[in-house]
Amino acid sequence: MSLRPLRILPSILAGDFSRLGDEVAAVAAAGGDMIHLDVMDGHFVPNISFGPAITAATRRSTAAYIDCHLMISEPVRYAQPLIDAGANGINFHVEAVSDPLLTARELRKLKCKVGVTLRPATPIEAVLPLLDEVDMVLVMSVVPGFSAQKFMPEVLPKAQAVKKRMRADQRLEMDGGIKPENIRQAVDAGVDWCVVASAIFDKPDRAKAIAELRAQLPRR
Repeated sequence: MSLRPLRILPSILAGDFSRLGDEVAAVAAAGGDMIHLDVMDGHFVPNISFGPAITAATRRSTAAYIDCHLMISEPVRYAQPLIDAGANGINFHVEAVSDPLLTARELRKLKCKVGVTLRPATPIEAVLPLLDEVDMVLVMSVVPGFSAQKFMPEVLPKAQAVKKRMRADQRLEMDGGIKPENIRQAVDAGVDWCVVASAIFDKPDRAKAIAELRAQLPRR
C-alpha cells in the first residue's frame, strides 16, 4: 500500500470492545482511511491495552491498513506476532529502547512499514539519526497511555521541525486529542496522518464525525 498524505486513522482504543468487529467495520465504511491500534504493556506507559489477538480480530474485520503504535518496552520482541496477526505498520517509541537505530533496522527486516514515535517532551534530535531508516514519524500530542486527553498545541512547532527534515515519501503522524477544532492546526504543521479516537467513537454517527474532521482539511 502506498503512503498517501492526509489520512484519518480511527483509534479503536476509544471503541466499544464488546462489539469490536462492528466498530472496526463501521469506521472503515464511514470513511476512516486506516485503523490505529495502541498496544500498551503497563510498563512503558501506565496502562495495558491489547496485543496480537485484538490485532487479528481487527484484521478479520477490515482490509484497511493497520497501524500499530507500540507503547511497550520491547518492540522488536512483539513486532513479528503483531505483523503475523495482520499489522502493516509498526511504530516504536524512541524513549523505550536503548538503541533506537538498531531497533529501526531490526523492524525493517520484518518487511513492515516502520515508524518512530516521540513523546511530547522528547526533542526532535532523538529521531533525526533514524530518518533514513523509517517510513514515518509519529509526534504525540498528548502524554501517551490513555484516550480522551486534551490536545497539546505546544507540540506543533516540533512537528513542523520534523517535517522539514523528512523525505517526500515519508509521512508525519500525530496522535492525541485531535478533533475538528484542531485538526487543521496539525495539518498546517505538516501532519499527513491524523489519529483520532474519542472525536469519532464518542459520536453516534461515525460517518458524520469523520466528515466533520475531513471538512476542516485543505485539499491536496
